[in-house]
Amino acid sequence: MEDLIMKLARFNNYHPSMFDNWFDNDLFNWEYNNHQAEATLPAVNIKENADAFKVEMAVPGFDKKDFKINLDHNVLTIASEKKVENEHKNGERYTCREYSYQSFSRSFTLPDAANGDKISAKYENGILNVEIPKREEAKPKPMRQIAIA
Repeated sequence: MEDLIMKLARFNNYHPSMFDNWFDNDLFNWEYNNHQAEATLPAVNIKENADAFKVEMAVPGFDKKDFKINLDHNVLTIASEKKVENEHKNGERYTCREYSYQSFSRSFTLPDAANGDKISAKYENGILNVEIPKREEAKPKPMRQIAIA
């Protein structure tokens, strides 16, 4: 009986949206899947409203040409590769070259409510914004009175 109560308590105190399960898998557990101490993924905020899902990714220092966004079989992948070469010269005796290579890839399985044909993206002030509209049939309908015949 106590086991049943614990199961009910765990689920009754929380009412997840379909969006919560969108990201609830090991695909997004970067530390578990990539045992690199130096590797980091950009921080992501995900919002949902009546009309769309919105993904905000913090990626300062990039250009919009650095990103590749693909949709394949209902999986949205946001990736970037950026190679930076800096050269510093102090006089004629000393030359220092620094190479920097940054890359990441994040994949998200879209919920059934998403309209993959109308995804849009823009990069502004270090934030990549991806908007995923909802299908018309998935949008909430206003309440209406049903007449009794």
